[in-house]
Amino acid sequence: MTDLRVVEPFHLFTADSEQLASTRDEYEEHARAVAVRHLAEAERKASRYGVSCDTIQVSSGEPYRAIIDAAQNKGCDLIAMASHGRRGIDALLLGSVTTKVLTHSKIPVLVYR
Repeated sequence: MTDLRVVEPFHLFTADSEQLASTRDEYEEHARAVAVRHLAEAERKASRYGVSCDTIQVSSGEPYRAIIDAAQNKGCDLIAMASHGRRGIDALLLGSVTTKVLTHSKIPVLVYR
C-alpha cells in the first residue's frame, strides 16, 4: 500500500481559503505539517492491520498528475481517493482533482466519500 499526499504550492491568485489567509511560508509550513500528520496516521493504521505502507509527500501544481505518476512509478493496480463532493459553481471554478485523475488515469480509480 502507498499513501500519497500532494501539497500544492502557494499561489497568489487562488480560491483556496488556506492560501488566502496565509503568507507563502505559513501556508507551506502548515500544508507540510498536515501532510506529515496524515501520512503518519496512515502508517499507524496500516501497521495495526499488518499491512506494509509506503508514504510519499510531494509538492505539485498539478496534483492529479502527481497522483497518477506516483501510482505508475510504484506499480499500483488501484488508486483510491476521496471525493469532496463539490457541486455547482464550486466544482466549476475549483475543478476536481478526483475528476482529473478519473479522466487521465489508465489505472482503475476507486472514489469514496
